[in-house]
Amino acid sequence: MAAAPPDGQEKVIAAAQQIVKSLANSKNAADDMIRILSGFDNRFSLMSDLFPAAGAPDAAAGSEPLPEGDYAREGDERDAAVEDALRLVEQWDSPAAGDRLVFESPEDAEEYLAAAACLMGEAGPRVEAALQVAMARLEEEFRQLLIRGTASLAAEDLHASLLRRLSLTVPTFHSASSVDLDCPSFASHADEGDESSAAGRWSSASDGEISPYLISPDTVSTLKDIADVMLRAGYGPELCQVYSEVRRDTLMECLAVLGVDKMSLEEVQRVEWGVLDGKMKKWIQALRVVVQGLLAEERRICGQILAADADAEEECFTEAAKGCVLQLLNFGDAIAIGKRSSEKLFRILGMYEALAELLPELEALFSGDARDFIKEEAEGILVRLGDAVRGTVAEFANAIRGETSRRSLPGGEIHPLTRYVMNYVRLLADYSRWLNHLLDGCETELENGGDNADMTPLGHCLLILITHLLDKIEDKAKLYDDEALQNIFLMNNLWYVVQKIKDSELKSLLGDNWIRKRRGQIRRYSTGYLRSSWTRVLACLRDDGLPQTTGSSSALKAALKERFKSFNLAYEELYRTQTAWKVVDPQLREELKISISEKVLPAYRSFVGRFRGQLEGGRNFAKYIKYNPEDVENQVSDFFEGKKLNA
Repeated sequence: MAAAPPDGQEKVIAAAQQIVKSLANSKNAADDMIRILSGFDNRFSLMSDLFPAAGAPDAAAGSEPLPEGDYAREGDERDAAVEDALRLVEQWDSPAAGDRLVFESPEDAEEYLAAAACLMGEAGPRVEAALQVAMARLEEEFRQLLIRGTASLAAEDLHASLLRRLSLTVPTFHSASSVDLDCPSFASHADEGDESSAAGRWSSASDGEISPYLISPDTVSTLKDIADVMLRAGYGPELCQVYSEVRRDTLMECLAVLGVDKMSLEEVQRVEWGVLDGKMKKWIQALRVVVQGLLAEERRICGQILAADADAEEECFTEAAKGCVLQLLNFGDAIAIGKRSSEKLFRILGMYEALAELLPELEALFSGDARDFIKEEAEGILVRLGDAVRGTVAEFANAIRGETSRRSLPGGEIHPLTRYVMNYVRLLADYSRWLNHLLDGCETELENGGDNADMTPLGHCLLILITHLLDKIEDKAKLYDDEALQNIFLMNNLWYVVQKIKDSELKSLLGDNWIRKRRGQIRRYSTGYLRSSWTRVLACLRDDGLPQTTGSSSALKAALKERFKSFNLAYEELYRTQTAWKVVDPQLREELKISISEKVLPAYRSFVGRFRGQLEGGRNFAKYIKYNPEDVENQVSDFFEGKKLNA
């Protein structure tokens, strides 16, 4: 014998038994009721006699016709069930019901759904009116459940629930400690290594589900019960409208929480760069969260709630999701067709990268015309973002060539333009996958084109930019009147370029041969410095021009005094100016000091050794031979340290 039902369930069970029994003669109606009731909880499993046992005679199938009296009796029972259903619906529609919601109580919810199902297929004005009332209540309570069952939309809650399930990585912008981005337009990117491109790059935290529950599972189950009844009653359009409205508003609120606001093209164009940069960064993050988190989860719950009707499911998801998707795409389009400037490039690349990687997943969420429309829109935006990238790179190249500042740096140090361009170029190399695709087929002529043979499209582009930079640096070297300082300036800047290439992905793009040639150029600059700086000093230490006499002639002494005096003046001037110069690389600085010592010290030591006796013991001896060779050797170590000495 079956166990007795728990207290408080007898009424529900009795009503269900009566409804099923009254429908025994209508096979279609019975099937409807069985499908609806099967969605309820396990309380109906306690009723061993609710449905006929397998193999039992089926009256509806006509296996054993019921006696005429039984038909009349069952008709009366059906009428009684309909009457009970009418009373229940009308009771909930009366003032006595107040503001109570049916679905605040599981028992009330099951009774009401069973009553609504009982009225389906029945005729009569009262039944039709009651069914409309029931559908209107179910629609409104469906709306309320959707709203109340939605997860919190507070920014911290949404990010905690979504981002925790996603492993976020962004374009690896080098931190200020490793990349010296001196120019203001780069400053905003320099501290993002721990976050956004670029920009940008994401991966699932695991192979499992990455999305949160946007609606609690219990609420989803209740919503499905309501949807099943409304769909069977022919109220699919009303159901889809309320679902789409509520979920569309919810997804748009989520988008706002993620920092993506609705903006027109004109508004995007007017926003200052600092603000726009932040919005582009949030867009890149939001796109990933929306596609892989919000919409993937929305698709799942939509499929669960509207499982009974695939067409309704598709319509509801499309209507709920398209506003969110189009707002994201519209912002991307506004950026793509907006004014181009070099500081936007990496954000645009990050947007391109995110959209290109996520487009297959975005397409897969939709079907039919909606999918075709989303795909066409997104692909068009990718094309325009690609155009913006190519155009911005071209404008950057023109900006390098057009840089006209006339300020020379004291000490011949690295020019800000060199730092700016090389750090820009290094960041471009981080996007080699996409830039090789976007720059393929872009033809730009370069002088000395032998360096760019067999290069990738990106390598060719970067070589153009670096060549423009080096040409500009040679022009800026001419701002120095001192030829020696010109060579120090050129040496410092070319060394910086080579180091940036050698220590990064740029090396593989430009090749070892390019680096070897530039190192040879650095050595030539070093040689040029030595020649232009020390030739006059060394000329004082030659025997050429000295009187060819023996002994301690007055002519020789006078000539030697003039020679030592000239040496002292030339050397002291070099010491005064070149200790304030700066050779940036410590190794290069030491090599240059060694070269000076190797050229000057042997000549000075020999000259002093050979002629010291001619002046020794005379008046003002120390005035002429002011420095011992050891003094000169020690003082050479002070060169190129950037010291600020008094004139």
